[in-house]
Amino acid sequence: MAKKSLNLFECQHCGFQSTKWMGKCSNCGAWESLVELTPSQIQSIKETNTMLSNTSATSITSIEYENVVKFSSSQEELDIVLGGGIVPGGLYLVGGSPGVGKSTLLLKVAGGLAKNGKKVLYVSGEESAGQIKLRAQRLDCVEENLYLLNEIDLNSIKSNLVTKEYPVCVIDSIQTIYSPQITSAPGSISQVREITFELMRLAKQYNIAIFIIGHITKEGSIAGPRVLEHMVDTVLYFEGDPSRELRMLRGFKNRFGTTSEIGIFEMKAEGLVSAKNASKLFFSQRKASSGSAITVILEGSRAIVLEIQALVSESSFAVPKRSATGFDSNRLNMLLALLEKKLEIPLNHYDVFVNVTGGIKINETSADLALIASVISSFKNRPLNNTTVFMGEVSLTGDIREISNIDTRLKEMESYGFSKAIIPKKPSTSSKIKCYEVTEVTKLLDWM
Repeated sequence: MAKKSLNLFECQHCGFQSTKWMGKCSNCGAWESLVELTPSQIQSIKETNTMLSNTSATSITSIEYENVVKFSSSQEELDIVLGGGIVPGGLYLVGGSPGVGKSTLLLKVAGGLAKNGKKVLYVSGEESAGQIKLRAQRLDCVEENLYLLNEIDLNSIKSNLVTKEYPVCVIDSIQTIYSPQITSAPGSISQVREITFELMRLAKQYNIAIFIIGHITKEGSIAGPRVLEHMVDTVLYFEGDPSRELRMLRGFKNRFGTTSEIGIFEMKAEGLVSAKNASKLFFSQRKASSGSAITVILEGSRAIVLEIQALVSESSFAVPKRSATGFDSNRLNMLLALLEKKLEIPLNHYDVFVNVTGGIKINETSADLALIASVISSFKNRPLNNTTVFMGEVSLTGDIREISNIDTRLKEMESYGFSKAIIPKKPSTSSKIKCYEVTEVTKLLDWM
C-alpha cells in the first residue's frame, strides 16, 4: 500500500506549522488561521530549509578573507546604523508603523544614490508611478538613474533586476508582492517566505543590495514568519510618532556591523533629513524648575543630553499611581521603593509621574541618578541647578555605581555649557566640567 503523504497546516498570522488542523493556533492564539499547504508549498519550504545541504565543509584556514567594500547611502544617519554604508549583495529589511516614513526614507536614499551615478530600481506594489514621481519631486529625488517599476509579480521583478543590472533595488513592500508558483494570496506566510528566499538568492548571486519594506503587526513586530528576519542580513525598525517631526532608526540585526547605533531624522517639508545636532532635538536649556533633572545617555557611540521630568503629588486613591513615559516602569517602581527605604520619603502616599523629553526611550541605567534627583526635587518643590548634570546607576543597596564612556558624556556636556556633574567617580582625564563624586543615594541630598 502506498504511503500517505504528510499533511501540513500553517498559521497565516505567525507561521506556526502543524501536521493536523486546529481551530486555534497554539503559538499566537489566532482563531481559524491554520490553512493546509499544497504539495508544491511543502516542497518550497523544504528547499528553503535545505538551501545549503549540498555544500561540503571547508577548513577555516583555507578560506580567504573577504574584504567587504561599503558605499554610502547618501544619508549620514542611515550610514551610522548600517555600520558605515551599504554592502553590495546585502538584504535589508526596514519595518515601522504606517506613516512613520519608511517609503520616504528609502525614496530619498534611492534618489541620492541615483544622483551619485548608481542605477536604482524602485519597485512599488502600493502606489502608481505617477504618485511616486509626485513624491519624488517634493523630495528632490527626480534623477535619470532612478527607475520606477509598478509591479507585484515576482517573475517580472526578477527579469528587470537581472537584465538591467541594477546595483540597488527597493521593494515597497514585501506584503504586496506575489509569486505565481504559490497559490496563496499576497502577504500570506507562504508568499512572504518564498519571495524573501528568491530575493536573497538574487542579492547574493548578482551582488545587488536590496531593501525590503515590511509592514508591522499591532504588537509591533514585522508581519510575516520569523524566518523572514533570519534570512535577511539587516533588520531595521523605524520609530516615531507620525504627528511629531522626530524619527529614530534602530538596528536589531546587522551582519555587517553593530546593532547599538541609532539614526535620528527630522521630518520636514523636503522629507526626512539627517539630524545635524541630535541633542537639540531632545533638550533645550530652560530656567531651573522643580522636578527637572538633566542627564546624558549613550545610544551607540552618540551622547545625547536629556531632561527627565517628575511630578509628585498627593494621591487621592488607595493605591498611588505610577506612570512613566520613556522610562522603564518596573525600574521606576524599584527606585521609588529605594527612596522610601533609604531616605524615608513616604512616596506610598503620593502619585509619581515621570517623563523623558523628546520622545526617546531610555534603555540604559545611567539615568537612574537623574530620575531620583527629579523625584526628590518635585517632592520637596526645590529647583535643581540647571547647569548640573546627574549621571550614575543606582543599585538596590543604595550605592551609585560607575557608568561607561564618561569622557564622551562630559564632552557633550561641555558643548552645552554645563559646569557641574554629579557622578559616581571622577574621570582620569582632565575636563572643564567640575565633577563631584557621590557614591550613595543618601549623600545626594547634600547637592540639592
